[in-house]
Amino acid sequence: MPEGDTVWQAAKRLHTALAGQVLIRSDLRVPRYATADLTGRTVLDVTPRGKHLLARIEGGLTLHSHLRMDGSWKVFRPGQRWSGGPAHQIRAVLGTADRTAVGYRLPVLELLRTEEEDRVVGHLGPDLLGPDWDPDKALANLLADPARPLGEALLDQRNLAGIGNVYKSELCFLLGVTPWLPVGGVPADRAAALPGLAERLLEANRERPVRATTGRRGQDLFVYGRAGRPCLRCGTPVRLADQGDGSRERPTYWCPVCQPGPAPVPGGTPSAGALRRGGSPHNRTETTAPQAGEDS
Repeated sequence: MPEGDTVWQAAKRLHTALAGQVLIRSDLRVPRYATADLTGRTVLDVTPRGKHLLARIEGGLTLHSHLRMDGSWKVFRPGQRWSGGPAHQIRAVLGTADRTAVGYRLPVLELLRTEEEDRVVGHLGPDLLGPDWDPDKALANLLADPARPLGEALLDQRNLAGIGNVYKSELCFLLGVTPWLPVGGVPADRAAALPGLAERLLEANRERPVRATTGRRGQDLFVYGRAGRPCLRCGTPVRLADQGDGSRERPTYWCPVCQPGPAPVPGGTPSAGALRRGGSPHNRTETTAPQAGEDS
């Protein structure tokens, strides 16, 4: 799933390609907007908000999209063959004289008045890569529910916007706690450092084609995607389990030595406290689309 840095990069590509240009092609391939015609209007800007993309268009309109699991926006030059998936997966086409932006597999696509943007992004907490970033507010949001597992709280975009499964796992490793530890159990000094650490990680990666959190060449991530491989700090095999309420699967990686605390144990039996607020004992690797609120 794209995280805040990936969405920021997508917005930058779209803004560079479309902003200040007049649309000569407009095709929104969802039933509700199939007859909407944006041709002749100028694209004003494309702005990321957490994991949301807002393309503001002349006349007080905003095209709102969310990539969720599989969505993507591709930009093509005139005559360039489109390559982002089969034609039946295309949900939006915005074309200027110089570039064409094609949205593939977009699970969320809606056209609304710009003045109504709060209806779709107003629930979000401070944006880690946005002008509204407020670490104190983000920390207060996280601490408001001290019994909630840290990993779940980090994924809740109402607390702070931009963190997905990768940064959730990496942040918990860097803090030295498991994602199942209740927020209120995180040592005060580490909790206070969390928002700043999260911002630094996303800021460092927003311009990078390959996400990295370790500073080590060839070893980009500490734990995410490394199930069964040695921890980069202590050599203990990294573990993998789901975290959540069971309605969807959230692959979560951690080192059982570097990150002491409640967690599912191998074989599917949770340790004490692992299921305090919905931690799952099942070991899986697939993910499913997020639901509103927690990761939207």
